Amino acid sequence: MKIDILTLFPEMFEGILHNSIIKRAIENNKVKVNLHNFRKYSKDPHHKVDDYGYGGGKGMVLMPQPIMDAVDDLKKDDSLVIMMTPQGKTYNQKLAYELVKEKHLIIICGHYEGFDERIRQIVDLEISIGDFILTGGEIASMAIVDSVVRLIDGVIDLESHQKESFNDNLLDYPVYTKPQEYRGLKVPDVLLSGHHENIKKWRLEQQLKRTKERRPDLLERDD
Repeated sequence: MKIDILTLFPEMFEGILHNSIIKRAIENNKVKVNLHNFRKYSKDPHHKVDDYGYGGGKGMVLMPQPIMDAVDDLKKDDSLVIMMTPQGKTYNQKLAYELVKEKHLIIICGHYEGFDERIRQIVDLEISIGDFILTGGEIASMAIVDSVVRLIDGVIDLESHQKESFNDNLLDYPVYTKPQEYRGLKVPDVLLSGHHENIKKWRLEQQLKRTKERRPDLLERDD
């Protein structure tokens, strides 16, 4: 998979790309991630990428020329262009599984007061990571990259992400490690029994219980 990220602040990605699972995925050629400062595509003498919006209002709006030219330069026949915006489709694990099937993602990170509406004409998918506002799309795009890269074949053990929260619209079951008792809190006996069927049943019961208590909305979904 190849991921191209359009951003005004490429230095923000240094941490996520050079640590942990994503770093290993890049080193093992499972994914290639490129950062592009779309200011470099500006045809303005001062490399300006934003201006006041027509009709008035506070804040600066990202201009169409730098971003649209950048996408034109990077896009191929198999590219999926994503815009990070609060107005987009709310991101979830199901969408992460859909994105990992793509060969090439182009992710546009917004900033300031938003995008010139015409930029949407070159976008295939708009994504939001929740009903809140960030100063830009960089942090949101990092969440997308992290959640997708870990699903690429060979990046982590297949079983590790097949049994995680949100698969089958259920939260994950409780997990425990050593010691068996700490501060009077004990590991459930069933996990020490060695009886795999009982453990499997207990875990499913705990998933259903936890989901009902914390995220009952997940049980109402039909996706």
